[in-house]
Amino acid sequence: MNFDGLPVELVVSVLEELDLGSLVIVSCLSRRLREIISDPFLNPWRQPIARILLDGTCADEPLLRHITERSTVPRQNAVDILTLAPPAFILFDFTIPNLKQDDWEMIFRKRFLPGWVKWKRDLSWREAYKRVLMRVWHRSQTSCTAEEAWTKFVVLNKNGTANELDVSSRNFNPANIFHDMKVNSNLAHLETRIRLVVEFADVRILAFGVLNRPRGRYTINDNARIFLHPPGIEREGLLTSGEETLGELLIGSPMSRFSIGSSTSDDFPPDSSSRRPPHGFTYERLIQPLPTPAFAEYPFYTPDSHDKRWLGSSTLEENARYWVGPMMLVAQITGSQTNVHSGPSLNYQDADLINGPGRSQYASFTFADLDALAPWMKEDYIRQRVFGQGLGH
Repeated sequence: MNFDGLPVELVVSVLEELDLGSLVIVSCLSRRLREIISDPFLNPWRQPIARILLDGTCADEPLLRHITERSTVPRQNAVDILTLAPPAFILFDFTIPNLKQDDWEMIFRKRFLPGWVKWKRDLSWREAYKRVLMRVWHRSQTSCTAEEAWTKFVVLNKNGTANELDVSSRNFNPANIFHDMKVNSNLAHLETRIRLVVEFADVRILAFGVLNRPRGRYTINDNARIFLHPPGIEREGLLTSGEETLGELLIGSPMSRFSIGSSTSDDFPPDSSSRRPPHGFTYERLIQPLPTPAFAEYPFYTPDSHDKRWLGSSTLEENARYWVGPMMLVAQITGSQTNVHSGPSLNYQDADLINGPGRSQYASFTFADLDALAPWMKEDYIRQRVFGQGLGH
């Protein structure tokens, strides 16, 4: 069989394993190869570019800087780069192509939190994207808060309500803020636990809470557990032979349906609604905003990644402890130093997430962002939203 007789899918699979330099050379070898490589539906450029974005080596790839100027590179690749590449690379190295306003809107919504749409005002989507990206890069490099004097965050209360609060950006220290919450809830003697929920190109969402084995159900925060562990989704491989999963699903499937089975009993079992998917709700992978490759399957579990939302399963979640008291959700701005650690490797939980270089700047996290990250909570679990202080009615 000659080359022209090979299935095009096989050819594309081979091309996807090449690096950018080799792919550029191959695109010049024959007319058929050029047609395959430039086809926007086949798009063998996507995988080599995705590997570069995953490794964080954009600045080390000279070809990537001007890749969109090549006629054989489909426009979709520019969208992927503008969505996930580091801000400094896009602002100072990347040749930004001419794109339609619809493309710029999609890029903006895939890269930034929904609450950041407020910065658009009467600007075009292209200008809004570049301005917000410059603002994020600037804040990741300095302690300047001139662009955002007040930083918002969300608190999930144990009574089923949620608050959107704000604090002066100059004084925003989530560890201190949450300690005050623990004092008010008579939980100051317990250690603060921090979980990395999901990471995007410019920010990562952190959850501050307290784990305990309480004597009664009064202090248990079911919504904290529901936010971190979507009902019906389990991390693969954590069930013992004697346990029965509450939801059956295919991990990593963009859309999954669930069947409910029986469960083991807890000392203080959560409300039955917290142990099953919301009625009529189908989980889908998050695409707006788009998580980094390390959390590509969110809200499902992403194997071989920093996804540590599950430290157990079913009744053994968090070593059989419960989330008690309030849970605080914040957006931490990430930069080139955020994942750099001079000592042992990062645990990606608790104090490792907030101590060290590149982990002291925060952006606003609002109800709109919560709805995007946890749509299963929107109708069924949060019974009242409060803007400002108060526990609702």
